[in-house]
Amino acid sequence: MRSVQTIFAAAGIAVASFAAPIAVAPAAAAVSNQDPGRFVQSLATTGFGALKGDRAAARGKFRSLLAQHFAVDAIGDRLIRRWRPQISQAQYAQYKAAFPNFIIGTYADRLYDYADASIKVVRVQNQGANAAVLTQVTRPGARPVNAIWSVTKTPSGYKVTNLTVAGVNLAVTQSADFNSYVQKNGFDALVKFMKSRG
Repeated sequence: MRSVQTIFAAAGIAVASFAAPIAVAPAAAAVSNQDPGRFVQSLATTGFGALKGDRAAARGKFRSLLAQHFAVDAIGDRLIRRWRPQISQAQYAQYKAAFPNFIIGTYADRLYDYADASIKVVRVQNQGANAAVLTQVTRPGARPVNAIWSVTKTPSGYKVTNLTVAGVNLAVTQSADFNSYVQKNGFDALVKFMKSRG
């Protein structure tokens, strides 16, 4: 399951919160929805800022930021697209409930190395309601890492739908990780594993 760690750490955003909408923390209000480039820049910068605070408080800020600004249902569904026709509604509900805590519990504490990172928007490629935002994420003493943010415009603002960092595509690699785990252990075992990490 290393792909999620790589992508969210390199992007410096923390973890996606796949929970139901929750109250927006003050940090979430700082994210700009004027255009895709400003959206990504402000979202990442706000995420970096949250890393500098108390760790328990940071997790709450991550939840608020990412519940507001990631297309969480679409991302979660994409990762188990192969298995969705084969699982029950109850299994699906358990998966959706387990996902946010799995991501946060597994990876949030590893992201504090990025508290001093910075992000620069290099190029924005608009595609109707969608856009691809190329950025460079830089840590002191380290080489810049390219991150491509796929975003879409919704009635409530821009949402991140995917990330590709250093050539690693979140949707493709995480889906492959989940597929492999389910093939070996079954879908219920995947959900149990996710709960154990949360």
